[in-house]
Amino acid sequence: MRPFMLIFALCLTLPVQAELRYALEPRQIADDVWLLEGSTDNFDKRNGGNIVNTGFIVTDAGVVVIDSGPSKRYGEAMRAAIAGVTDRPVIKVLLTHHHPDHVLGNQAFADVPIAALPGTTELLREQGNAMAENMYRLVGDWMRGTEVILPSETLEPGTVQIGSRTLRLLALRGHTGADLAILDERSGVLFAGDILFYQRALTTPNSPGLDVWLADLDTLKALPWKLLVAGHGPVADDAEPFEQMRDYLAWLDGLLRDGASNGADMNEVIQSAIPERFAGISLTRYELIRSVSHLYPRYEAMTLPRVDE
Repeated sequence: MRPFMLIFALCLTLPVQAELRYALEPRQIADDVWLLEGSTDNFDKRNGGNIVNTGFIVTDAGVVVIDSGPSKRYGEAMRAAIAGVTDRPVIKVLLTHHHPDHVLGNQAFADVPIAALPGTTELLREQGNAMAENMYRLVGDWMRGTEVILPSETLEPGTVQIGSRTLRLLALRGHTGADLAILDERSGVLFAGDILFYQRALTTPNSPGLDVWLADLDTLKALPWKLLVAGHGPVADDAEPFEQMRDYLAWLDGLLRDGASNGADMNEVIQSAIPERFAGISLTRYELIRSVSHLYPRYEAMTLPRVDE
């Protein structure tokens, strides 16, 4: 009876284990530049948090990884996917910012330098454990064994030479206050991180302001890029992602300003109509609710006089 029960228990667990595998398929988007494209959905137990674009560049000195993904399990799958493309070792991980879908795969790369802007490291130190706990609630067993690993190297803006590859590192602020964008000068591929969302509504929990974000978009658009990799959404070879982002940010800014000027409460602003031109963008209503909760108190404070002074 006991062997039967053991086999029965194994049969119950095998399908669950089979589901907890990230089917990562690297896609070559330029010479020695590879993309692992996530969905534009929200975090879910069905996708394991794989809603993010990560990537890697194969240089003659080794492989440079751009973001490690949402979990230890993802990072391990990413490392296996890289090994399926090249036998060159991973020599560095660059983190675009501290949000969990971009950094919680760090454990799989703990044997190589993990580099980030100083602000990213500090934000991950402050918020990382709480974000990891939230991810456990959102995607469950996909997060099993995942712990926060802080960057081991500090990045400064400018150019860095890795083998024969020149990477231009840009320190931006619009999404989290510490946002890295990476331009591979040989291929013209711009990894914009979450300064750029495309066909997926942007998130605002750490944004210092939509005006800062709009200025960052101008900075990136002016670069000599040939291909755009947003933090979320499809790759593009034209400026449409920038135009969509500017349009959405300008609309959101105007909505919040008008609401504050008219004395609308937060619930009224949340229920505002979303323009038809944004109908094809994933999660617009969900992210509008979040953005209003994140940003509207600032707009009210800028517009309404204090009565207690």
